[in-house]
Amino acid sequence: MKNILFGIALFVLALSSQPTLAQIRNWQEIGPYISKDSVSKGKYTLIFINRDTAFAASGEEIQKRMTEAFFKVYPKEAKRFNRKTARRVTFVIDPAYKGVAAASHGIIRYSPKWMLTNPGDIDVVTHEVFHIVQSYPRGAGPGWLTEGITDYVRHKYGVDNAGANWSLTPFDPKHNYKNSYRITARFLVWLEKNENKKIVDELDKALRNKTYTPETWVKLTGKSLDELWANYAQNPAI
Repeated sequence: MKNILFGIALFVLALSSQPTLAQIRNWQEIGPYISKDSVSKGKYTLIFINRDTAFAASGEEIQKRMTEAFFKVYPKEAKRFNRKTARRVTFVIDPAYKGVAAASHGIIRYSPKWMLTNPGDIDVVTHEVFHIVQSYPRGAGPGWLTEGITDYVRHKYGVDNAGANWSLTPFDPKHNYKNSYRITARFLVWLEKNENKKIVDELDKALRNKTYTPETWVKLTGKSLDELWANYAQNPAI
Protein backbone atom coordinates (compact mmCIF):
# COMPACT_ATOMS: atom_id res chain seq x y z
CA MET A 1 0.00 0.00 0.00
CA LYS A 2 1.48 3.32 -1.08
CA ASN A 3 0.87 6.40 0.97
CA ILE A 4 2.56 9.50 -0.45
CA LEU A 5 2.49 12.69 1.55
CA PHE A 6 2.48 15.66 -0.74
CA GLY A 7 3.45 18.33 1.77
CA ILE A 8 7.00 18.35 0.46
CA ALA A 9 7.62 21.98 1.39
CA LEU A 10 6.68 21.27 4.98
CA PHE A 11 8.84 18.15 4.94
CA VAL A 12 11.92 20.00 3.67
CA LEU A 13 11.41 22.69 6.30
CA ALA A 14 11.29 20.03 8.98
CA LEU A 15 14.50 18.44 7.71
CA SER A 16 16.35 21.74 7.96
CA SER A 17 16.42 21.33 11.73
CA GLN A 18 16.86 17.56 11.91
CA PRO A 19 18.40 16.35 15.16
CA THR A 20 21.78 14.68 15.16
CA LEU A 21 22.03 11.01 16.08
CA ALA A 22 22.64 11.93 19.70
CA GLN A 23 19.39 13.89 19.69
CA ILE A 24 17.23 10.98 18.47
CA ARG A 25 15.84 10.39 21.93
CA ASN A 26 12.68 8.56 20.92
CA TRP A 27 13.62 5.84 18.47
CA GLN A 28 9.99 4.95 17.91
CA GLU A 29 8.97 8.46 16.84
CA ILE A 30 9.29 8.57 13.05
CA GLY A 31 8.41 12.19 12.34
CA PRO A 32 7.41 13.66 8.94
CA TYR A 33 8.14 11.55 5.88
CA ILE A 34 7.93 11.59 2.10
CA SER A 35 6.60 8.09 1.46
CA LYS A 36 5.40 5.03 3.27
CA ASP A 37 4.97 1.53 1.83
CA SER A 38 3.49 -1.53 3.49
CA VAL A 39 4.20 -5.03 2.16
CA SER A 40 2.98 -8.26 3.74
CA LYS A 41 4.05 -11.79 2.87
CA GLY A 42 3.08 -14.76 4.96
CA LYS A 43 3.49 -13.98 8.66
CA TYR A 44 5.50 -10.83 8.21
CA THR A 45 4.89 -7.20 7.29
CA LEU A 46 7.50 -4.64 6.31
CA ILE A 47 6.75 -0.94 6.63
CA PHE A 48 9.19 1.09 4.51
CA ILE A 49 9.33 4.80 5.32
CA ASN A 50 11.47 7.31 3.46
CA ARG A 51 12.35 10.68 5.00
CA ASP A 52 15.05 11.71 2.54
CA THR A 53 14.61 13.74 -0.65
CA ALA A 54 17.71 12.31 -2.38
CA PHE A 55 16.53 8.76 -1.71
CA ALA A 56 13.09 9.68 -3.03
CA ALA A 57 14.71 10.82 -6.27
CA SER A 58 17.07 7.90 -6.90
CA GLY A 59 16.54 5.14 -4.34
CA GLU A 60 13.66 3.21 -5.88
CA GLU A 61 15.77 0.23 -6.96
CA ILE A 62 17.60 0.17 -3.64
CA GLN A 63 14.27 0.12 -1.79
CA LYS A 64 13.14 -2.78 -3.96
CA ARG A 65 16.28 -4.78 -3.18
CA MET A 66 16.09 -4.00 0.53
CA THR A 67 12.48 -5.17 0.61
CA GLU A 68 13.31 -8.36 -1.28
CA ALA A 69 16.21 -9.05 1.08
CA PHE A 70 13.96 -8.63 4.11
CA PHE A 71 11.45 -11.20 2.93
CA LYS A 72 14.18 -13.60 1.90
CA VAL A 73 16.25 -13.57 5.09
CA TYR A 74 14.00 -12.53 7.97
CA PRO A 75 11.74 -15.61 7.86
CA LYS A 76 14.82 -17.86 7.74
CA GLU A 77 16.43 -16.09 10.68
CA ALA A 78 13.19 -16.25 12.64
CA LYS A 79 12.64 -19.94 11.91
CA ARG A 80 16.09 -20.90 13.10
CA PHE A 81 16.61 -18.58 16.05
CA ASN A 82 13.40 -17.00 17.35
CA ARG A 83 9.95 -17.92 16.10
CA LYS A 84 8.45 -15.32 18.46
CA THR A 85 10.24 -12.43 16.78
CA ALA A 86 8.31 -9.33 15.69
CA ARG A 87 5.86 -9.94 12.85
CA ARG A 88 5.91 -6.28 11.83
CA VAL A 89 9.21 -4.50 11.08
CA THR A 90 9.75 -0.89 10.05
CA PHE A 91 12.58 0.43 7.87
CA VAL A 92 13.21 4.17 8.00
CA ILE A 93 15.48 5.93 5.52
CA ASP A 94 16.48 8.70 7.88
CA PRO A 95 18.88 11.58 7.12
CA ALA A 96 18.99 12.33 10.84
CA TYR A 97 20.78 9.05 11.44
CA LYS A 98 24.52 9.51 10.92
CA GLY A 99 25.73 5.92 11.21
CA VAL A 100 25.14 3.15 8.65
CA ALA A 101 22.12 1.46 10.23
CA ALA A 102 20.79 0.55 13.65
CA ALA A 103 17.86 -1.43 15.03
CA SER A 104 15.70 -1.04 18.13
CA HIS A 105 12.07 -1.75 19.06
CA GLY A 106 11.29 -3.29 15.67
CA ILE A 107 12.50 -0.18 13.83
CA ILE A 108 15.65 0.02 11.71
CA ARG A 109 17.02 3.39 10.66
CA TYR A 110 19.25 3.46 7.59
CA SER A 111 21.50 6.28 6.47
CA PRO A 112 20.32 7.44 3.02
CA LYS A 113 23.84 8.64 2.27
CA TRP A 114 25.25 5.18 2.94
CA MET A 115 22.61 3.34 0.95
CA LEU A 116 22.89 5.67 -2.05
CA THR A 117 26.68 5.56 -2.15
CA ASN A 118 26.90 1.84 -1.31
CA PRO A 119 23.90 0.33 -3.12
CA GLY A 120 25.57 -3.09 -3.17
CA ASP A 121 25.53 -3.34 0.61
CA ILE A 122 22.07 -4.87 0.68
CA ASP A 123 23.07 -7.29 3.42
CA VAL A 124 23.15 -4.49 5.92
CA VAL A 125 19.49 -5.56 5.96
CA THR A 126 20.46 -9.15 6.83
CA HIS A 127 22.58 -7.91 9.71
CA GLU A 128 20.14 -5.39 11.14
CA VAL A 129 16.98 -7.48 10.96
CA PHE A 130 18.77 -10.16 12.93
CA HIS A 131 19.15 -7.71 15.78
CA ILE A 132 15.35 -7.70 15.88
CA VAL A 133 15.35 -11.50 15.91
CA GLN A 134 17.87 -11.46 18.74
CA SER A 135 15.88 -9.20 21.07
CA TYR A 136 18.30 -9.94 23.89
CA PRO A 137 17.41 -8.36 27.23
CA ARG A 138 19.67 -5.68 28.66
CA GLY A 139 22.74 -7.18 30.28
CA ALA A 140 22.28 -10.52 28.51
CA GLY A 141 25.94 -10.86 27.60
CA PRO A 142 28.95 -9.23 25.98
CA GLY A 143 28.40 -6.95 23.01
CA TRP A 144 31.22 -8.58 21.06
CA LEU A 145 29.30 -11.87 21.08
CA THR A 146 26.03 -10.23 20.08
CA GLU A 147 27.65 -8.62 17.05
CA GLY A 148 29.69 -11.73 16.28
CA ILE A 149 26.54 -13.83 16.06
CA THR A 150 24.93 -11.17 13.88
CA ASP A 151 27.79 -11.20 11.38
CA TYR A 152 27.78 -15.01 11.49
CA VAL A 153 24.17 -14.76 10.35
CA ARG A 154 25.10 -12.30 7.60
CA HIS A 155 27.77 -14.77 6.45
CA LYS A 156 25.30 -17.67 6.45
CA TYR A 157 22.20 -15.99 5.02
CA GLY A 158 23.43 -12.93 3.13
CA VAL A 159 21.85 -12.49 -0.29
CA ASP A 160 24.77 -10.64 -1.93
CA ASN A 161 27.75 -10.25 0.37
CA ALA A 162 30.03 -10.36 -2.65
CA GLY A 163 28.26 -7.33 -4.07
CA ALA A 164 29.41 -5.36 -1.04
CA ASN A 165 32.89 -6.91 -1.11
CA TRP A 166 32.04 -8.28 2.33
CA SER A 167 33.49 -11.46 3.80
CA LEU A 168 34.69 -12.84 7.10
CA THR A 169 37.99 -11.32 8.19
CA PRO A 170 40.90 -13.74 7.63
CA PHE A 171 42.53 -14.89 10.85
CA ASP A 172 45.44 -12.86 12.16
CA PRO A 173 47.48 -13.81 15.25
CA LYS A 174 46.84 -10.31 16.58
CA HIS A 175 43.10 -10.98 16.66
CA ASN A 176 41.07 -11.76 19.76
CA TYR A 177 37.58 -13.18 20.09
CA LYS A 178 36.51 -9.89 21.64
CA ASN A 179 37.25 -8.03 18.40
CA SER A 180 33.59 -8.65 17.51
CA TYR A 181 31.78 -8.50 14.16
CA ARG A 182 33.47 -10.45 11.34
CA ILE A 183 36.43 -11.59 13.46
CA THR A 184 34.20 -13.16 16.09
CA ALA A 185 31.85 -14.45 13.38
CA ARG A 186 34.68 -16.39 11.75
CA PHE A 187 35.55 -17.93 15.12
CA LEU A 188 31.93 -19.03 15.50
CA VAL A 189 32.00 -20.66 12.06
CA TRP A 190 35.12 -22.56 13.11
CA LEU A 191 33.52 -23.63 16.40
CA GLU A 192 30.43 -24.83 14.57
CA LYS A 193 32.61 -26.96 12.31
CA ASN A 194 35.07 -28.28 14.87
CA GLU A 195 33.46 -28.24 18.31
CA ASN A 196 29.66 -28.18 18.35
CA LYS A 197 27.44 -27.83 15.29
CA LYS A 198 24.71 -26.21 17.41
CA ILE A 199 26.94 -23.82 19.31
CA VAL A 200 25.64 -20.63 17.69
CA ASP A 201 22.03 -21.64 18.30
CA GLU A 202 22.79 -22.44 21.93
CA LEU A 203 24.71 -19.21 22.53
CA ASP A 204 21.87 -17.24 20.98
CA LYS A 205 19.36 -19.01 23.21
CA ALA A 206 21.44 -18.40 26.32
CA LEU A 207 21.70 -14.70 25.55
CA ARG A 208 17.97 -14.36 24.90
CA ASN A 209 17.13 -16.25 28.09
CA LYS A 210 19.77 -14.27 30.00
CA THR A 211 21.49 -17.47 31.15
CA TYR A 212 24.82 -16.82 29.42
CA THR A 213 27.96 -16.95 31.58
CA PRO A 214 31.60 -17.73 30.78
CA GLU A 215 30.79 -21.29 31.82
CA THR A 216 28.40 -21.59 28.87
CA TRP A 217 31.39 -22.30 26.62
CA VAL A 218 32.51 -25.13 28.89
CA LYS A 219 29.02 -26.61 28.96
CA LEU A 220 28.82 -26.55 25.16
CA THR A 221 32.34 -27.72 24.31
CA GLY A 222 34.11 -28.94 27.44
CA LYS A 223 36.65 -26.12 27.03
CA SER A 224 36.98 -22.57 28.22
CA LEU A 225 36.69 -19.68 25.79
CA ASP A 226 40.43 -19.02 25.99
CA GLU A 227 41.19 -22.69 25.31
CA LEU A 228 38.89 -22.66 22.29
CA TRP A 229 40.54 -19.54 20.90
CA ALA A 230 44.00 -21.08 21.38
CA ASN A 231 42.93 -24.16 19.42
CA TYR A 232 41.43 -21.96 16.72
CA ALA A 233 44.65 -19.96 16.46
CA GLN A 234 46.64 -23.15 15.90
CA ASN A 235 44.48 -24.27 12.98
CA PRO A 236 42.07 -21.51 11.87
CA ALA A 237 41.04 -23.01 8.54
CA ILE A 238 37.30 -23.02 7.91
